[in-house]
Amino acid sequence: MSKYFKLALVLLIASCGGPSKPPRNLDNACEIIKERPQYFRAMKRVESKWGVPVSVQMATIHQESKFVGDARTPHKYVLGVIPMGRQSSAYGYAQALDNTWDEYKRETRSFGADRDDINDATDFMGWYMRETTTRLGIPLNDARNQYLAYHEGRAGYSRGSYNSKGWLLAVADKVGARALTYRSQMIACGKG
Repeated sequence: MSKYFKLALVLLIASCGGPSKPPRNLDNACEIIKERPQYFRAMKRVESKWGVPVSVQMATIHQESKFVGDARTPHKYVLGVIPMGRQSSAYGYAQALDNTWDEYKRETRSFGADRDDINDATDFMGWYMRETTTRLGIPLNDARNQYLAYHEGRAGYSRGSYNSKGWLLAVADKVGARALTYRSQMIACGKG
């Protein structure tokens, strides 16, 4: 093989593997959909299967990972310089924790699911939010409270653990507002 062929092969393989970079304009749902139609298709499937509106999924993913497929939490440091692992096991578009992801795979029999795959990540989110509605009565279109239960876990939400976290309440408000903005934008471009 020539060195140019080998180089081309390596570049082709590298371009196929791993999660892609996030869409360019995360503030516009229509531009996200236009740039990444596969995201929209995945979210529409979840909306049909689990009932979670696309705008709620998009707003939650925006907050959790900014649409970065291999997003991870920051490292923890001892004495400010010695890395001691990550803040949590959260990973992927949906920032699903290891234990919750394993529960999802068992309950849905999705044993090959990957957190850095937009189809699997959105399906996870739909499954989680549907179960939150079943257990806690939070409507699927209530992005703010769905996000609080998603962040704190259902038990934490039931205890009201978020009430002592002003920063989290502010984030949840932003998620709720972003979901409404995304919904309005999608209606305007004929995707809502």
